[in-house]
Amino acid sequence: MSIDPGKTPFAVTLDVGGSLLNKTGSWRSERPVYVDRLPPCNQACPAGEDIQAWLYSAEEGNYRDAWESLIVNNPLPAIMGRVCYHPCQDACNRGQLDEAVNIPAVERFLGDLALTEKWPAKIVNPPSGKRVLVVGAGPSGLSAAYHLARLGHTVEIQEAGPLPGGMMRFGIPRYRLPREVVDGEVQRILDMGVTLRLNHRVANIPQVLTEGGFDACFVAIGAHIAKHVDIPGPDAARIVDAVSFLRAIEIDGEPVQLGRRVVVYGGGNTAVDVARTVRRLGAEPVIVYRRSRAQMPAHDFEIDEALEEGVVVNWLRTITGSDEHGFKIEKMKLDENGWPQPTGEYETIEADTLVLALGQNVDQSLLTRLPGVALNKDGVVEVGADMATAFDGVFAGGDMVPAERTVTVAVGHGKKAARNIDAYLRGETYAPPPKSEVAVFETLNTWYYTDAEQKVQPVLDAVRRRTTFDEVYTGLDAGNALFEARRCLSCGNCFECDNCYGICPDNAITKLGAGKRFEFKYDYCKGCGMCAAECPCGAIAMTPEAT
Repeated sequence: MSIDPGKTPFAVTLDVGGSLLNKTGSWRSERPVYVDRLPPCNQACPAGEDIQAWLYSAEEGNYRDAWESLIVNNPLPAIMGRVCYHPCQDACNRGQLDEAVNIPAVERFLGDLALTEKWPAKIVNPPSGKRVLVVGAGPSGLSAAYHLARLGHTVEIQEAGPLPGGMMRFGIPRYRLPREVVDGEVQRILDMGVTLRLNHRVANIPQVLTEGGFDACFVAIGAHIAKHVDIPGPDAARIVDAVSFLRAIEIDGEPVQLGRRVVVYGGGNTAVDVARTVRRLGAEPVIVYRRSRAQMPAHDFEIDEALEEGVVVNWLRTITGSDEHGFKIEKMKLDENGWPQPTGEYETIEADTLVLALGQNVDQSLLTRLPGVALNKDGVVEVGADMATAFDGVFAGGDMVPAERTVTVAVGHGKKAARNIDAYLRGETYAPPPKSEVAVFETLNTWYYTDAEQKVQPVLDAVRRRTTFDEVYTGLDAGNALFEARRCLSCGNCFECDNCYGICPDNAITKLGAGKRFEFKYDYCKGCGMCAAECPCGAIAMTPEAT
């Protein structure tokens, strides 16, 4: 071993088997570094929210800052906190410790508080002088309009329907999403200077672009066309589709005449929503689904809530016909591959009306008229990674493109399209920032955290749910929202707990001040790894010394 005078006093050069290893410190073969890993909640969010960042502000009671951080990516938090199926919460590392953080409940609290306090959204860029047309006032179109306005562009939404919100208004019942919440979130976007033209159907995009002086277009028409199936029988008037049924309630205030008993055919969330709506209207709903409950695409919690409310579900059944008494049902059984097969056994369900809830399609004719624009095998428009269609300046998202059809996904599409449209208008290419490695549960040191059970949102009792469209879940109050936000483990990102600073035996860690975290003084660090072992959130990694 020889001392190298060209290095620090602790540096040595070791000759091991003919190879040289440079070490800064006679004890160290690896050094600690601070890292910022990607929280699993952030990774799982289809809208691309920086969930950990706004939870960090919320746990300090800085609700305005938390909301400002939240709407950088999602302009509809009061809506999303109610209707999102929370993949973020499913991915939460805390779920492996005790219970996942109730992220949607805190998001809803912030969104509701912003509506109550009438907090405005900020425009971050100066006016660009560019005009963008958005076709469709559903979640994707509203999201795109918000982000484009935020970036300084002039935006006009043209909506074929009489009210904004798309399937949030016409597909999600009031007991899940009160309409005053939708109206409030939409109004904030309009207050940014976005123009909304209702009852205005776009028929020719190039013509509208030219006549309106638009520089780009985002098309986000929702899936409003119901799928049908032929049901042999004498009285087709007794059969309606789920989209028409829910839309009639929303626009007219009165549904179609249902009768005493209603069969709902389908197994998705829309089928469950229809059945629960029918129950609230005083009729007796029966869901018929051709597969088992385990194969039912509706979410488990929605099925459970429907059963609590008195909805009857007949699994492994299919409708083969109807007569004056009701609907003929064939029993099914699963084969060895899990596929339903007919048994030849039949029964009759006496009912007055059949509601078909077999899925929805999108009218793609507006885009397929454009040269070069094509549909894929699933009947949706092909777009690039930038959400652009083959027609220059026209982008598409939401239900029109290949993706899961949820509000959260649609909001994410609108944001992604807006950022790419912004780049297109500036003659640039948008490059999303690179993502760090995910902070998995194994990188955490959970001994630091005490057990703290999730705060449960109050639920309307089942009796009242059967007779009223009042919201099923109540939001958290300020105290519970604060508690819930503080349950966040800050996975993969330093929150300045001072553990590393206090545990270091060599005083090799310097505090840089509030919000600035720490830095290592490698001249004094011997690489013992105690800082990494004691970091609760896994924000320190031990890396090999350079050779």
